[in-house]
Amino acid sequence: GGRPVGYFYGYVLECATALDQLQATLVHALGRGVQMERELRDIQAALVSARAELAGTKAGERHARHLALHDGLTQLPNRRHFHQRLGSLLHSEGGPQALTVLYLDLDGFKAINDAHGHETGDELLRIVAARLARAVRAGDLVGRVGGDEFACLLRGALTREQLQHLACKLFDAVATPLRVGLLTLSVSPSIGIATCPGDGTTAEVLLRGADAAMYRAKRLRTGYSFVDLSDLP
Repeated sequence: GGRPVGYFYGYVLECATALDQLQATLVHALGRGVQMERELRDIQAALVSARAELAGTKAGERHARHLALHDGLTQLPNRRHFHQRLGSLLHSEGGPQALTVLYLDLDGFKAINDAHGHETGDELLRIVAARLARAVRAGDLVGRVGGDEFACLLRGALTREQLQHLACKLFDAVATPLRVGLLTLSVSPSIGIATCPGDGTTAEVLLRGADAAMYRAKRLRTGYSFVDLSDLP
């Protein structure tokens, strides 16, 4: 009553074929898994590279913006940066903010530059820039707006007495003798002071007023001067 031998042989052959197919499927799946793992690694590497490139691009953009808005010699904000900050405060919501613009010019700088060379003059400007930046309050802005011209932007309403005190502080900070190599040098500033809203509410009027006041201080040798309407063109 047993089944013929051929039946068992056919059954074994079917099983062997099924096992071969299963093995082939597993090998294919394993190979596909290895390929997927390789592809995943490639994608991860590309993602890391893209992130690094993006970070480098952003850092480059930040560096470019910094260069565009800062003076290369002193690292202070440049004229463009100063004007942008002043304009943003004057055009803020609710109207112009109370602020003060101080314009500074270094008396005697040209003579030092001519006598000792541009390298000495440049180092003197760097020292003066650092002294001015330390002398103002946190949140105020000091910029280099010309060859030996600097400007300060002071936020908030300040009394005339407070401004006189600050002008004297800035004068003393700049006028203190400084060392450049083996040289002991000294320059003194002439400072012009214009306030908003008292002396104007636009950047053009305030800067023109501070500039005229600075020349008045230079002419009268007073160290600093407030806007005098008679000096304005």
